Amino acid sequence: MSFVEIDIFGVLVSPFMPLMALAFAITMVLRWLAVRLGWLRRIWHPALFEFSVFLIVLSITVALFGSLRIYV
Repeated sequence: MSFVEIDIFGVLVSPFMPLMALAFAITMVLRWLAVRLGWLRRIWHPALFEFSVFLIVLSITVALFGSLRIYV
């Protein structure tokens, strides 16, 4: 896995930031789905569960985009 900084108008941004934004968007879609289906009401600690789902989605996102080698 080789990530390099992304140049946005002269500011070097870590490649981890867009991946975090993507993972956050996916997590919000999953959260919306869980609320619509009533699953979130059955969770003991919803905030902890959502954070755990975010970390799982972020890990999968980093693993997938790291193997694509688009940041080289």
